This record gives sequence, C-alpha cells and structure tokens, in this order.
Amino acid sequence: MTQRTLRRFLTQTLSDNSDLVFLIEDIAAACRIIADRVRNAPFDGDLGTTKTENVQGELQKPLDLIANDVVERVCANSPRLAALVSEEVEEVTWLKPPQKGDFVLYFDPLDGSSNLDVNLSVGTIFSIMQITQDGQRDILRPGRNQICAGYAIYGPTTMLVFSLGQGVNGFSCHSTTGEFRLTHSNLRVPETTTEFAINASRQMFWDGAIQSYVADCVAGVSGPRGQYFNMRWTASMVAEVHRILMCGGVFLYPKDRENAAKGGRLRLMYEANPMAWIIQAAGGDATTGDTQILDVIPTEAHQRVPVILGSAQEVDTIRRYYRRQG
Repeated sequence: MTQRTLRRFLTQTLSDNSDLVFLIEDIAAACRIIADRVRNAPFDGDLGTTKTENVQGELQKPLDLIANDVVERVCANSPRLAALVSEEVEEVTWLKPPQKGDFVLYFDPLDGSSNLDVNLSVGTIFSIMQITQDGQRDILRPGRNQICAGYAIYGPTTMLVFSLGQGVNGFSCHSTTGEFRLTHSNLRVPETTTEFAINASRQMFWDGAIQSYVADCVAGVSGPRGQYFNMRWTASMVAEVHRILMCGGVFLYPKDRENAAKGGRLRLMYEANPMAWIIQAAGGDATTGDTQILDVIPTEAHQRVPVILGSAQEVDTIRRYYRRQG
C-alpha cells in the first residue's frame, strides 16, 4: 500500500487552512535541510563547539547556529508567519506587524546537540500558535493554545512527527525522493510502562519525591513497585519522547536543588509545551509535578519548567510521590 505524502495528508486534513499547510510544509523543508547538514557535518567541518553562548548560557555547536538559520530562512517566507521564537536567539524575531490569525513559530532548532560528536540521534522541536487580535504581540500564551506541535528526529531515518490536536502522526523521509510519507499513523502512548528516562548523574540534587520514585523503581521485584524497571538516558529530549511514543515510558527532568532558581531545566515554549501537546494527543500525560504543563502561564519567552511526561498511569504514579512529599 502506498503511503500518503505529507502534502496530501495536510491538504486533506487542513482543506480550509492553506496558510497552515504552507507553514508546516516549510518546517518540513527546513528539517530536510537540517538532516542533510547533520549527516554531512563530519565532511563540512561542522562538529565541535563554538566559543559563543546562547541565551541560556550554553555553548553553541556550529550546527545549532546552522539549524537556527535554516529554520529562519525557510519559514520566513510563509505568508501568515508573524514571529519566530528560537532557543538560540534572545529576542523574538518579528517578521511583520501581527494581524489576527497570524502564526507564531516557537522552535528548538537542534535539540540534543551534545550528541552530535558521538553520532547519536538529535532533532528539531516546534510549536505553532496564532495571534489573537490585530497588532497584539501576544507570544506568551499557555500550551493549550497551540494549534500544531511536533518534532523531527534525525536518526537512521529522518522522521517528522506532529499533532494538530487530534491524534499524532509520523512521516518518514524517503532517502531517494526526499518526500515525507505517512508511515506511523495514529500513534498512541501505552498507558502503563516499566521504563523511565532520567539523568541519574543529578541524583545528588533531586528532591525527596524523585529520590523515592527512582529508588522504588530500581528496587525491582523485591521493592514496593513489585516489578523490574529499565532506566534510560540519551541526553536528547526528541529521542526520549520518540521512544515513549513508540514503546511507552516516562521522561523526567524535574526541578531540583541545582536548577530550582531558574524554574527547572527545559524551556516551556519550545520544548515542554510541544512535547506535552504531542504526548497528550497520543493518550499520555504531562506535568511539572503539580501542574499540567499545558496549563502553565508563561511569563517570558525562554521560561524554564520541570517536565515529567509519558505513559499516563506512570505519570499519575509520580504525582502521588509528590503529593506524599507535600
């Protein structure tokens, strides 16, 4: 059976919103270019680290900057795109005076770029919202206001995964034609899991709830959970969320003693919100520990939040650990 192309899927699903079709196709085109630059980085001299820092104070990789420039250049031509909010750029990039219905694109151009030099999966995360009234530069809105969110993963196969709010679909990029074709329709996160992903090197900073949760999981069948758990960590949110979509699991980057002053580690507008949107559209759940991520009221473009998302029952179990801690 021939898989539907991304264009056919979009034109059939968004028959009354051609402007959104154009923007998603532009995002897909940018991701194709980024995938090619990642694949050829060893030959182009684009590995390693620059001497510059982004707004978060993180050293940038050459490909962080390249990917950011690609998204800006390709998507700036979308007819209703009013603004770009990037992890790599401190200020919002306004492309035109905003009108009601115009789009704002939030994006992390190259998530997990610390993995580039060891040839592990990286990706691009994006989120789209709309301007609510003419002239209003309202970029700080809760995640429930997203109209589309997704990511590309640059692994053995380049995939584009996104949700328009109802269901999650994955499109694989054909290596010969460059077409994105629908290969993974109606993705669902298994409700239960015996797998969790967390950066265990931060254990010294964890609060009591996370200390207890992880200890109970690794205790195995003799512990209070009564079963064995697998623990994973790849230092790429895209890779972890993709695995959860395919196999189930939970991803945790909680607030801890070291990152509490900043509000957490991951950015709300272009990491937590889009991934929470995808996971919940696929039947999973996403929380900061006490608040649904999609309900967090943003206060600035680069705001950080704790993130716990994945299989619904396991996320609810983690909530109970927080409630017990008080």
